[in-house]
Amino acid sequence: MSTKRFTGNSTAKAAKCEESVCARESLRLLLAATLGLTLFLCLMGHAQQPPPRHASGDNAPPAVTGYPILPIGSHAPDFSLPGIDGKTHSLKDYDSSKILAIIFTCNHCPVAQMYEKRIKQLVTDYRNRGVAFVVIMGNDDKAEKYSEWGFTDVGDSFQDMKIRAAYRGFNYPYLYDGATQAVTREYGPSATPHIFIFDQQRILRYEGRIDSNPREALATKHEARDALDALLAGKEVAVKTTPAMGCSTKWAFKEDSVKAEAAVNDSKPVTVDMVTPAQLKDLVKNRDTDKLLFINFWATWCAPCMEEFPEIEKMVRMYDERQVEFITVSINSPDEKKLVLGFLQKQHAFNKNLFFDSNDSAEAVAAFTGSDWKGAVPYTAIIDTDGKIVYSTQGGIMNPIEVRRALLKYLPDDRYLGQQAYWNSKF
Repeated sequence: MSTKRFTGNSTAKAAKCEESVCARESLRLLLAATLGLTLFLCLMGHAQQPPPRHASGDNAPPAVTGYPILPIGSHAPDFSLPGIDGKTHSLKDYDSSKILAIIFTCNHCPVAQMYEKRIKQLVTDYRNRGVAFVVIMGNDDKAEKYSEWGFTDVGDSFQDMKIRAAYRGFNYPYLYDGATQAVTREYGPSATPHIFIFDQQRILRYEGRIDSNPREALATKHEARDALDALLAGKEVAVKTTPAMGCSTKWAFKEDSVKAEAAVNDSKPVTVDMVTPAQLKDLVKNRDTDKLLFINFWATWCAPCMEEFPEIEKMVRMYDERQVEFITVSINSPDEKKLVLGFLQKQHAFNKNLFFDSNDSAEAVAAFTGSDWKGAVPYTAIIDTDGKIVYSTQGGIMNPIEVRRALLKYLPDDRYLGQQAYWNSKF
C-alpha cells in the first residue's frame, strides 16, 4: 500500500510539475511574442517618421530638426514639379546633361535674394558646357510669419515665384514644391540657398553653399564652381560638403508659429488720436527721426481706401521691425470718429492711427507743401529722414508690390549690409 501510495503521489506530483512547466513555458512564449510584436510596431512607427536632420544620437523629432540632408554618393531623387513656365519638370528631362545642379532657394530670404544674380551667372557660364540647372522653391509659404518677410516684396507662393522671376529675369527653370514638400524632404536642404551637384550618373558629388559669403565681393571660396569644374574635367571633387548658410527651410510644421504671431498681433490695442492741421504739417517733415515715414490718407466713405487697407496692415506686420513708421490719417469729419475707430478695430490696425481734426479736408493737402497731392484719396506717401517725398500714389487702389519695393529701396541696412544695394540694383 505504501508503494502504491508513493507511486500515486509521485505521479500526481509529476503531473503537477508538467502543468507548472507548461504554464511557465506558455507564459514565456506569450511574453516573447508580446515583446516581439511591440518591438515590431515601434519599428514600424519609427519608420513612418522622417528621420532627424543630424545624426546626433538624440533622436530628435522632425518637428524640431527637419529632414536629413541627402548624403554624398546618393542617387538624385526623382521629381515631377510644376514650373513657372507652365510645364511639369522631372529628373529625366535633364538626362542629356553631363552634370545636374539642383538649387533649393526661395523669394523671401534676404540671403537667397543676394544669390539670385550669382545663380543667373552660374547658368550663363555653364549652360554651354553640359551643365543643367534646376531651381526649386521648397518652402511652405503658409509656414512663414509676416515678420519673416521684413526684407522682401513677395512671399513664396507659386504666384509670388512668377512675380520675382519676372522682376529679376530668371534664366533657369523655377519649380514649386511648397504644397507638399515631398521632393524637398527627399533632398533635405537645411537653408536657402542650398545646392546639390550630381555627376552624369546622377550621383551626388557636392552639396552645401554656393560660395563663402552672401556679399559677393567678400566671397573668397567658390565651392560650387570648384565642384563643377572638377567634374567637367573628370576629376574628383575636393570639397564635397559645406554648410548651407541662409534662412532655414520653412517646413510645414512651422505653421503653428504663424498662427501664434497672428494671434498676438490681433490682440494688440487699436487707437486713433486727433491731429490738427498744424501738427500734421510738422509731422510730414519727418524731422529728428531715423525712420522712413509711410503715411496713408483715407476715409470710410472711400471704397478704394477700405479695399487697400488690408494691404497696408500686411506691410505693417512685414516691416514692423524695420526702420519705418506706419501712420494712417482719416479725413472723415471729426464727429465720425466712432465709425473710423470701428473700422480700424476690424482691421486690427495696431500701428499709429490719426484722425484729422478739421471739417475742411483740404487743409490736410496744404500740409504737403510742394507735393503732387491734389486731394484724391487714398493717398500714400513715403517720406525719407530729410522730409523728402520719395514715393507717392493717389486715387485708386495702390499696387502693393510697387509700394513694398519703394520702401525696400529706401530702407537703410539696419540688420546687415547689402540689402539696400540689392533693391537698388538691376540684373
